[in-house]
Amino acid sequence: MSEKNEFVYITIADAIEQQILNNTLRTGDKLPSLRMLCDQYGVSQNTALSAYYRLESKMLIEPRPQSGYYVQYTASRIPRVPELSRPSAIASFGLNELLVSQVYDNLGEGASLALATPANALLPVARLNKALLLATRELNGSGVAYDKVEGNERLRRQIARWALPMRPGLSHQDVITTSGCLNALSYCLMAVTERGDTVAMESPVSFGMLQLAEALGLKVLELPTHPASGVDLNAFEAALENGSAKASLLMSNFSNPLGSCMSDENKKAAVALSCQYNVPLIENDVSADIYFGPTRPRSCKSYDESGIVLWCGSVSKTLAPGYRVGWVAPGRFRENVLRMKLYHHISGTAITQEAIGSFLETGRYERHLKQLRHILNGNMNRYSRAISDYFPEGTRASRPQGGSVLWVELPGEIDTAVLHRKALARNISFAPGRIFTLQNQYQSCMRLNYGLIWSEQTESQLKTLGELACAF
Repeated sequence: MSEKNEFVYITIADAIEQQILNNTLRTGDKLPSLRMLCDQYGVSQNTALSAYYRLESKMLIEPRPQSGYYVQYTASRIPRVPELSRPSAIASFGLNELLVSQVYDNLGEGASLALATPANALLPVARLNKALLLATRELNGSGVAYDKVEGNERLRRQIARWALPMRPGLSHQDVITTSGCLNALSYCLMAVTERGDTVAMESPVSFGMLQLAEALGLKVLELPTHPASGVDLNAFEAALENGSAKASLLMSNFSNPLGSCMSDENKKAAVALSCQYNVPLIENDVSADIYFGPTRPRSCKSYDESGIVLWCGSVSKTLAPGYRVGWVAPGRFRENVLRMKLYHHISGTAITQEAIGSFLETGRYERHLKQLRHILNGNMNRYSRAISDYFPEGTRASRPQGGSVLWVELPGEIDTAVLHRKALARNISFAPGRIFTLQNQYQSCMRLNYGLIWSEQTESQLKTLGELACAF
């Protein structure tokens, strides 16, 4: 999108926003169709769609299938955003493994509120099946032979191409494939730390990353993090300056579970601080392709000139969770990461990597992502309204601009571990807040997955959760 078109779509969106906020356009009013908006402003359909996406991201309008866009803004139905987290400044162990195992009990049984994976119905399964069949025909030995340690070349070339807008100059030789993003993070941590070292992370943070750190014998220093803007840079610098952190692990774009997104300025500053104190920055960028605005947010890797950032990603949150296809561009640590992969894995699964490489090559991935983003943005708005309608008064919720998870903070007297047990009795699962920390905090919080097909059943589950919480 050109700078002129970018300015035009913001102007259109701002004009409609003002009419909504001053009640000229009221809740439930239908907005002009995309074609009418194009005619009114003399713009392309992409520009008109970007304007509506901007309004969706602010929870002002909503799409309705086969009908169009409608005003959905009601000030009383938008939960307040939680405040900056305040974890202890002492690194620790102590993950609640029982709660984690209960959440993982849903693995393999389809999408649920508990797991941050998209519903199968949102994925292009038929096209992926065709890509798999083609891979068996094109691969040497039909895919039964070992691939290179670096991974499938076709996939690595497509990852480098996909990353071009945010990281010019990235070569396929800079990329190593892995079995999903968590596997990439594992290789990175093993490459840059030793047992007993401390890793700085956001708080709250994905329980998968906490489990990984504990399995590797690492301590975790949890950093204050805001649900909108991400990690607190003052705390980040303090951890690097005093030498307590030997590495950092950040999810700069649409973090799990908060959904926060660091500004470009903060990402650039985080990379500069990592260089200044010579502390590797491992970046989990697995959710960045699910953005609700007009463009993909840049990664920390975009600002990395010295190779201090180890950039990790996968298609597990967007395309094919079960394929376990991920990657890392480890910068100056390439040889160490490659050695870890050789020791622990030797080679990846050639067939699934070839299939994903082919899918990226044909342009199908971007077409799929456009539809997925649209659906998830609408879901996020629906979840927010349901939380306002059904959950206890005073409940707060994050307002992510991408990704597929929502962080909910209930009134303080409600223990979500207890709530989880009651919900399981109703065949409803979510991720309790205390599994996103190694400390004694977030007892009244939960993470919800909105990567589902919105239906009466989905709304009914949220309503039941709210009723159970209100009964405390």
